[in-house]
Amino acid sequence: MSEQITKPPHVRDPGLWSVVRESLRGEQHHDYTAGPVGRAILLLSVPMVLEMVLESVFAVVDIFWVSRLGADAVAAVGLTESLLTLIYALAMGLGIGATALVARRIGERDPEGAARAAVQALALALVISAVLGTAGALLAPRLLALMGASPAVIEIGRGYATIMLGGEAAIIVLFVVNAVFRGAGDAAIAMRVLWLANALNILLGPLFIFGVGPFPELGVTGAAVATTAGRSIGALYAVSRLFRRGSRVPVGRRHLSLDLGVMRQILRLAGSASLQTIVGMASWIGLVRILATYGSAALAGYTIAIRVVIFALLPSWGLSNAAATMVGQALGARKPERAEESVWRAGRYNAVFLTIVGVIFFAGARIIVRAFTSDPAVTDYAVDCLRIVGVGFPLYAYGMVLTQSFNGAGDTWTPTWLNLLCFWLFEIPLAWALAGPLGLGPTGVFWAIMAAFSALALASAAVFRRGRWKTRVV
Repeated sequence: MSEQITKPPHVRDPGLWSVVRESLRGEQHHDYTAGPVGRAILLLSVPMVLEMVLESVFAVVDIFWVSRLGADAVAAVGLTESLLTLIYALAMGLGIGATALVARRIGERDPEGAARAAVQALALALVISAVLGTAGALLAPRLLALMGASPAVIEIGRGYATIMLGGEAAIIVLFVVNAVFRGAGDAAIAMRVLWLANALNILLGPLFIFGVGPFPELGVTGAAVATTAGRSIGALYAVSRLFRRGSRVPVGRRHLSLDLGVMRQILRLAGSASLQTIVGMASWIGLVRILATYGSAALAGYTIAIRVVIFALLPSWGLSNAAATMVGQALGARKPERAEESVWRAGRYNAVFLTIVGVIFFAGARIIVRAFTSDPAVTDYAVDCLRIVGVGFPLYAYGMVLTQSFNGAGDTWTPTWLNLLCFWLFEIPLAWALAGPLGLGPTGVFWAIMAAFSALALASAAVFRRGRWKTRVV
């Protein structure tokens, strides 16, 4: 049952646009554990959605410029992005752990505990990124070959892969610090950080790719230089905001020491959350490996289509992250009914949005794809992928919110098992069977993606209704 707030008759609720403006300013520290649920979701989700909108714009703009270099360049980006899914998984795992712990402490009115969690999460991010970044930079060409890249793709993409894999610190730190801000309810700061990083990406991308003015012409490697530079500057700005006075997570010098107890808590949450994300994201590597056997056209078409799909789904992650913060803070305040209501309401909002997007994709797929390529073979694969994957958008909407809500509650193992079941035991075998033995080729892979995400949404809803996540101790 939702909570009701009694107000004097002369007090009016603020209008929609005033709430939107308030959420974007981010000047006030709101109590998301009290008051109307819809307003709280709006205050949190507006900056989170806008944050993801620019991220999705960058994903499309980046592949737009790279596609001008040919199918091999796009294939190199697609293969490198598949390798980076493992890094994103680790970064997201640490971020999930940080969000869950910070949100719970804020809900418990324990800002000192939130600050300790933030510092320990940042320390873990720096150590992990140093190790993985070094290994990735040294092994980049071999990793491309392992993914099935042709000699031509390795030649054109080795510089791109080396810089992207070597610059992992920017990715991981950016994920973790922004997760701290979201857990604390400071969504406007996280929005500004990502807007800064991606605005620089979008600005620098064509300059380094094509050698505009004084910038060197680096081809596809230039896309990696622009991305890594933008993310690095964004990460530095995020860390500076974390230590600024007035932050809802009041980090100071007294917190700059290792706290093994808090670090173990984060690692416990982050370990299962990373495994959860790795299980889900690594399945994309399996799909790319299947598609690579059908040539660069199929791989390029898939890469373009998935970038466009990401363009649509990233704003939905904003709503999902808002639901996770609401759940964590509500459970910290011992209000599980409020947490549950927040999830279903965010799911409804997300379903309306993605249903509209799915219709647009199905009707306008060919027009959308033509903005990225004029190659008929690449176009046909990309159109098929967009239309087939878009059919499942209404179900994906609920699945995204439910998965993040488990994580916000600190129940990171439930979505891990669901990901394992739906992606590895169902999606990969189905993709192989449809593409190969059943003769559908790359189209079979696209149908497997749609089926797996739909199954995940249905299974998540069934488990969520059982309510065990409400009793999770963090």
